[in-house]
Amino acid sequence: MQIVRAHHDTPPAARGAAVAIGNFDGVHLGHRAVIDIARSAAETNGTPLGILTFEPHPRSYFAPDAPPFRLMNAEARAHRLEKLGVDVLYELPFDAAMAGLAPEGFAREVISEGLGLTHVVVGADFCFGKDRAGDAAALIRYGEMMGFGVTIADLIGGETGRVSSTAIRAALAEGRPQDAAAMLGHLHRFEGPVITGAQRGRDLGFPTANLDISGLHLPRFGVYAVMIDVLTGPHAGAYHGAASLGTRPMFGENAPNLETYIFDFSGDIYGETISVGLAHFLRPEETFDGLEPFIAQMQADCDAARALLAAP
Repeated sequence: MQIVRAHHDTPPAARGAAVAIGNFDGVHLGHRAVIDIARSAAETNGTPLGILTFEPHPRSYFAPDAPPFRLMNAEARAHRLEKLGVDVLYELPFDAAMAGLAPEGFAREVISEGLGLTHVVVGADFCFGKDRAGDAAALIRYGEMMGFGVTIADLIGGETGRVSSTAIRAALAEGRPQDAAAMLGHLHRFEGPVITGAQRGRDLGFPTANLDISGLHLPRFGVYAVMIDVLTGPHAGAYHGAASLGTRPMFGENAPNLETYIFDFSGDIYGETISVGLAHFLRPEETFDGLEPFIAQMQADCDAARALLAAP
């Protein structure tokens, strides 16, 4: 997948795509429905399939001090989109110049002249341009003026209600990763390089792989049964495990952390990229009267996680 990070001087091979436009935070089923419509347009027109998105998220640009809300970082989003068969990811900088573009200016300077897009697909609630003044109907008008096709995708629902990043965040905050997965179409995952931690888990017989989760919306703190993909290095593969997400109250710390114990694994994966998917919520985080009951509980957590992950 080619990644383009500017709408000026676009490489010829990256022009002319049929794209889905949006933030695609989480790449949930609603996003995938929009992407599939763009895929059909790309196949019909014989063009690349693209995604047009922004970095940072516009919400972060306008409210930089707001609590973290993103379900995934840019790297995880790109990885997920590549797995869906996207040919070109237009990851454009959302800065003062982009924020100041009027709707017609965005359509002309970015969609038409900058990237030379042939077809765009957006959700029915799509808004664009300065002050979000442009809507889906306006985009259709600009497409007719400037020569690109426009398709408006219906919003979709699921068993838990409307599929949206907001609904997914709510499910995760309540410790319902399976409901979140039903809306995502995949497990909610944290992805990144394994970093060095305090090594307490190793000393206690449960060595963990730690990830930096700063800047992301955090699910309910506690212990989870997880499915791990080691994406790089000699130990690349799929594994099961148990993960602790929280502030480690047992040790008096307060910075949120994700520590994952991989079952039946002894490889060195420091610096390798892994993806940790939350499959089941086991229990909230808690403190213990000493290390012995703490270790006993960790073993019980691992036994419970093994049983859940082994179930059909």
